[in-house]
Amino acid sequence: MWLQARDFRNYRELEVEVGPGLTAAVGPNGQGKTNLLEAMYYLCSLVSPRVSSDLPLVRVGAESAYVRGEVEAGGSTLLIEVQVKGSGQNRVQVNRSPVRRKRDLRRQVRGVFSGPEDLAIVQGEPVERRRFMDEAVAAHWPAKEGAAPAYERALRQRNRLLKDWDGQTAAPEDLGAWDEELVAYGSALTRLRAQAVEAIRERAGHEFDALAGPAGGTLFVEYRPSVEGGPLEEAFAARLASRREDELVRRTTLVGPHRDDLALSVQQMAARGFASHGEAWGVAVALRLALAFGVAREVGEHPMVFLDDPFSGLDPARRARLALGLEERGQVVMAVPDRAQVPAGAAVWRVEEGRVAPE
Repeated sequence: MWLQARDFRNYRELEVEVGPGLTAAVGPNGQGKTNLLEAMYYLCSLVSPRVSSDLPLVRVGAESAYVRGEVEAGGSTLLIEVQVKGSGQNRVQVNRSPVRRKRDLRRQVRGVFSGPEDLAIVQGEPVERRRFMDEAVAAHWPAKEGAAPAYERALRQRNRLLKDWDGQTAAPEDLGAWDEELVAYGSALTRLRAQAVEAIRERAGHEFDALAGPAGGTLFVEYRPSVEGGPLEEAFAARLASRREDELVRRTTLVGPHRDDLALSVQQMAARGFASHGEAWGVAVALRLALAFGVAREVGEHPMVFLDDPFSGLDPARRARLALGLEERGQVVMAVPDRAQVPAGAAVWRVEEGRVAPE
């Protein structure tokens, strides 16, 4: 992979070439290490792993950012060119041909990004774990990434109907029609989340065991859907019917994937409430590495893996185990604050004030 960027975050101009194996970007905080990883991940996915809007990606004072590069995927070389606009539609081309939908690129190029924000998956609210499950669905099967937005649209419409209900009739008009939409989209999303969790569940435990060591305990990962049973659509409709009175009182939808969760436990205790900082960090990293493994198994080749400050929450023994476990995972690029954290054999880039130079 090679990458060129202009006016992206704090980079006026940037050009790097990623070799095989492990590469480490080294430099003090605030110099652009994370921005560098973000630019490479953006080239693979057309989204930032850190912000929901593209506006922060454009360097202050510039109208647009530009990212371009070549990626090897599926036995082919893809030239990807992106004009990132602060507002409006971005311009994306692959091999000089326009790309209209993000998933058209993601079907060809895969990347996985792990950073400090992933602690929220372990320690945050259920919405963070639902977001991770939907990211896992999109990473494994890009063509299915519209399942979550489709469900969210149906949910918003149904909730609006409940909120605007005047209370003069037995139930809001057209509620039955939105019940059908919710059941259809919600059942599809439930099945996809179940498949995605199953694809990474066992591997996440293996990754955590390798990182934590013999005394570190075992990580268990379990999908906990709002609706269970089968046939799923019938079970979903029955749950909706059973909660109808409560929904009319509370004016909101009480059944569906928006109330799902992902159970994460270490040493038979919930990671959210009982895991130490180091354990929680290890769980977060293990989930992302398991996702990369699942994608590799799905498509037959390793995705690019980007690790932002992966050692900061780990003790020296766990750092050593993680570094050892990064071998033979394809191209891996990590950001670390000092040279002492660079694993043996890694290529090294020095990052300082928005400039990148190989050592």
